[in-house]
Amino acid sequence: FFSPGTSKNRYVGIWYKKISTGTVVWVANRETPITDKSGMLELSRQGNIIIRSGNNTVIWSSNSTVSAMSRNLMVVVQLLDTGNLVVWDRSTKNESVIWQSFDHPGREWVLTPWRSEDDPSPGEYLYFLDVNGYPQMFVRRGSVIRWRYGPWNGLKFQALRTENPSPIYSSQFVFNEKEIYIKYELKTSVVERLLVLPDDITMHLRWIDQIQEWAVHSIGTATDSCGGYGLCGPYGSCSANSMTLEECEMACRMNCSCTAFANSDIRNGGSGCLLWFDELMDTIENDDKQDLYIKLATSELAGSEDSPSSFNKKKRVVTVVLPTTSAVIVLFAVAYACIKKEKRLHMKEREERYALNKKNNNVKMDDLDELPLFSLNKIVKATNNFDISQKIGEGGFGPVYKGVLEDGREVAVKRLSETSQQGIEEFKNEIICIAKLQHRNLVKLLGYCNHRNELILVYEYMINKSLDLYLFGSVLFLRFHICSLTNSLLSDETRSSMLDWPKRFNIIQGMARGILYLHQDSRLQIIHRDLKAGNILLDGDMNPKISDFGLARKFVGFDTATKTKKVVGTHGYISPEYAIHGRFSIKSDVYSFGVLVLEIVSGKKNREFSHDDHNDTLLG
Repeated sequence: FFSPGTSKNRYVGIWYKKISTGTVVWVANRETPITDKSGMLELSRQGNIIIRSGNNTVIWSSNSTVSAMSRNLMVVVQLLDTGNLVVWDRSTKNESVIWQSFDHPGREWVLTPWRSEDDPSPGEYLYFLDVNGYPQMFVRRGSVIRWRYGPWNGLKFQALRTENPSPIYSSQFVFNEKEIYIKYELKTSVVERLLVLPDDITMHLRWIDQIQEWAVHSIGTATDSCGGYGLCGPYGSCSANSMTLEECEMACRMNCSCTAFANSDIRNGGSGCLLWFDELMDTIENDDKQDLYIKLATSELAGSEDSPSSFNKKKRVVTVVLPTTSAVIVLFAVAYACIKKEKRLHMKEREERYALNKKNNNVKMDDLDELPLFSLNKIVKATNNFDISQKIGEGGFGPVYKGVLEDGREVAVKRLSETSQQGIEEFKNEIICIAKLQHRNLVKLLGYCNHRNELILVYEYMINKSLDLYLFGSVLFLRFHICSLTNSLLSDETRSSMLDWPKRFNIIQGMARGILYLHQDSRLQIIHRDLKAGNILLDGDMNPKISDFGLARKFVGFDTATKTKKVVGTHGYISPEYAIHGRFSIKSDVYSFGVLVLEIVSGKKNREFSHDDHNDTLLG
């Protein structure tokens, strides 16, 4: 029994035991809650699971299909490791399932969302597989269909985005004369959830054991722009048998109202038949190159049937020559257009690289050529137009967004803010420094974007974010709650406990290796000048990677120290000679590294450390 959120109503549910206590995956009495603290759960002789209120009134029953006349049942109820609650009949050698919760799903896969986080009763939306005719997936609000994922074309549901195979799970759609179902299997030991929220949003969550949180893997309707039901019209008809393309064509020819036809299954040369009638509507462009055949009148192709017979021979010659000539012309036109487009793209890329070079004379074109240049359109698409739901942090340079590139790679996109004190100089430093550096303890810069006033850097995505998240209690976790972002605080003890001593030592070692590479082993000699816990990122295995080279300086030869009037960096990590006199060298980074080691060992922030017995800081 449980009460969701702030509700005082009580329900019978199934939730995770070892992880994420309170994450409910199934609710029995969704529509009939117990309104007080009473409640009983029992199993009847007929195999029914029954929930009763305090006055013995039946609140909910599983309503198994076993006949009430069955007297020799040996019924047991069992909760499987899969989360399936099963009622078995063990009166015979071959145990049979009387009832199971997987046949009555909620919002966790075959999906009906909760009405709200406090109310698990069915919401307005229903996500279901329609097996009438050729299989299609629908999202329905009441009796109104909102989204259509289909029909199945042998490779995917047509309105679903084409994505790279997931390294975490595999899916299989089984469709034959006997059964239709979708099967998902995990390739790894991760725990994942897929649910529909009350406002027609589907959310894919992954459990991150290191931070004891559900991380949002993807969010949205997962369809392309044509997935909205009715956007393309109602005139489609479908035949789910194994007709060949020729048989499908004949069926269309035999019906005067048929305007077009196509194979419904595009695998192995194509099979099945889709027909369109009257107006040609309800079509989408398919990434998998599915052909659509449109029926046209002869007069639309070869001219009028009333042409004099004396011109029949000439017309046949023209009919052959014109298509051939047209095809050649079209071929040359397409080739010319492709060449022109390619030249424009290269010219645009050169212009953007030159524009950055012009903004700062210290940037050489050769430096820029080493790093991929992303178009703004690709960045906008990857971040869903810099959606607030994709935002994962913000620093001195500007906001950072999580994005997914067209090839499926997850990236972190750092966009220069209009109010940022940093600018082209820091942007240039990132490009020049990181582009020439390759080390496992340095964050990898994948590319950049320089479009008019937009300065954007694209990094590899670090799933465990920054080190300060685990050391100090001042950083907030961001997580999704329904459709908006909310702040969720974890205690300092909880975060700190995620970093045991072996992990802390591994982080210190990794930082040391990265700094040694910057100072001694790389092609350039780099002084970072802003080493701090917030600039140490952690990958999925909690390995550290140094990031944010906007304030870095490079040196050539034996010149490893200099002086500046402008002191940059973060107070508390800056060495005294740099803070007071403006002198910095590789020793400045070593000082910052020492401060970081003290913070990692103590779990205390150096500027906020205090002790009742003395006034010394963490540094002494």
